[in-house]
Amino acid sequence: MATILDTVGNTPLVELQRLNTNPNVKIYAKLEGNNPGGSVKDRPALYMMRNALKRGDITKDTKLIEATSGNTGIALALMANIFNMEIELVMPSNSTRERVLAMEAFGAKVTLLENIEVCRDYTAEKASGGKFYMLDQFSNPDNPLAHYETTGPEIWRDTAQKITHFVSAMGTTGTIMGCSTFLKEKNPSIQIIGCQPTEEASIAGIRRWPKEYLPKIFDAKKVDRIMDVSQYDAEETTRQLAREEGIFAGTSSGGAASAALRLSEELEEGVIVFITCDRGDRYLSTDLFG
Repeated sequence: MATILDTVGNTPLVELQRLNTNPNVKIYAKLEGNNPGGSVKDRPALYMMRNALKRGDITKDTKLIEATSGNTGIALALMANIFNMEIELVMPSNSTRERVLAMEAFGAKVTLLENIEVCRDYTAEKASGGKFYMLDQFSNPDNPLAHYETTGPEIWRDTAQKITHFVSAMGTTGTIMGCSTFLKEKNPSIQIIGCQPTEEASIAGIRRWPKEYLPKIFDAKKVDRIMDVSQYDAEETTRQLAREEGIFAGTSSGGAASAALRLSEELEEGVIVFITCDRGDRYLSTDLFG
């Protein structure tokens, strides 16, 4: 008999039917919103928590704490619920109400502070006192490991080993690092494309990292190309995914889709896979779909 943890991963891979205008290129969306917690972050959340328990880094009595802007927090709240552990999630005060309520629905304590930098300082201080354990998605190797062992192999399998380009938004960079490592092992010619916001853009789930603040798990050698995505393109493509393809996702997914569509125009032929990170219902209180 399956448990909820057995539904993490093995998400659908669906081909774009209307937005792709290059008949010689196939573009596939990896629907990570189909995970039980609603996002790609279920994968690393499960790996970080389960592996920490296996190693003895934490026990069921350990109190967890993590700074998050949304999806990772919901995923960790779900996993803490399943493993019967206490968790405090610290978020920027401008986080959407849907995300806060989702975390609280799973039983997590949610603390809202000024911005993500303040949240990270707060969690680091509380973790340094020894009463809390911080999983730290930005430096935890179990983050990319989850994608190396699950997301990458699923894409390789479901494209019948024909993938030529992989496109992913870059937040913690765990997804792109893990998938790149696996896919490059299978075929070094596969191109790995990361998406980042333009200088003036603010796109939920994607960061434009200054070099000195790059996540510790990030390795620039594993990314062949970085494409900038504007606020307008990310949001408009998100709306187009819903209207034209029936794919209801968030703005980071629209950013990746926008980059994938631009990339397809450059190619004579190919098979592109992009990550749709979460579901659009997390953004209904914003003006994204209004």
